[in-house]
Amino acid sequence: MATDLTDLHLLRELEPVVEKNINRHLSMRKDWNPHDYIPWSDGKNFYALGGQEWSPEQSKLSDIAQTAMVQNLLTEDNLPSYHREIAMNFSMDGPWGWWVNRWTAEENRHGIALRDYLIVTRAIDPVELETIRLEQVTRGFSPGQNAQGDMFAESLFDSVIYVTFQELATRVSHRNTGKACNETIADQLLGRVSADENLHMIFYRDVSAAGLDIAPNQAMKSLHRVLRNFKMPGYTVPEFRRRAVTIAVGGVYDPRIHLDDVVMPVLRKWRIFEREDFTGEAAEMRDDLGKLIEELEEACQKFETAKQRRLERERQVAEKKARKNLLVGSSSS
Repeated sequence: MATDLTDLHLLRELEPVVEKNINRHLSMRKDWNPHDYIPWSDGKNFYALGGQEWSPEQSKLSDIAQTAMVQNLLTEDNLPSYHREIAMNFSMDGPWGWWVNRWTAEENRHGIALRDYLIVTRAIDPVELETIRLEQVTRGFSPGQNAQGDMFAESLFDSVIYVTFQELATRVSHRNTGKACNETIADQLLGRVSADENLHMIFYRDVSAAGLDIAPNQAMKSLHRVLRNFKMPGYTVPEFRRRAVTIAVGGVYDPRIHLDDVVMPVLRKWRIFEREDFTGEAAEMRDDLGKLIEELEEACQKFETAKQRRLERERQVAEKKARKNLLVGSSSS
């Protein structure tokens, strides 16, 4: 029976792969500056400097776009926790350490850019945003926590596999949020952010792929653990469930998108259901992932049914309100 490799052994085995992927990352990335995507001419002072306080009618974004933008920003705001997690599970030495710091630096500009855009355009309540940010960052985040709040043992594989799916999910969420904003500058900004996330995903995905080749059974155990307990880092945001429903119904990120655009592309890239190097418990876990896919498919269908019911209720309420307004207008004339 094969013994699991220690994280230290894995770090050393994967170091050449990390260095190779760093070089590829640097060759593929495109420099951009957050300030270039902010309409500074739209900005004006708030009350403390003799200006005007925020009010809801100042926002040009829909409720769905506002919710998605704030959720994305608050997710980015927890960067200190993410840095701590990968620094603890990777290494601060050699290529691993260089990547940890580089990734953190690139991720940091996402929060800077999103906040500047939202505040300058007065798209959201800045006071509420700051209140929620403080609570969110205070709560912190750890990917090694399942839906019941229990901690599962973390390892290098747990971390690198988790961030593969998380980065792809974040890329998809940012891109769809840009479209939902229906505003050119926001769409361009979120396009840049999502391009960063895509390159980060490619890095983690390919390091994970190398890990699967080095220790397939060990990697499969982590993959199974991650997908069975997967939650986006934004789950610690206050009122996350309500925000998630709004975002899902709005088509920004829903169960279908999660399955078709995040989970399946990565599993196909790693050839999880085609490989023949899983044995024993790991092989059973691979088979269980097949069941998980079926469960996610069922969840997609249930969500779509519930979504259509909700949209129909909203349509009926809107029609009833319109008829009432029409009657009021007719009687007053």
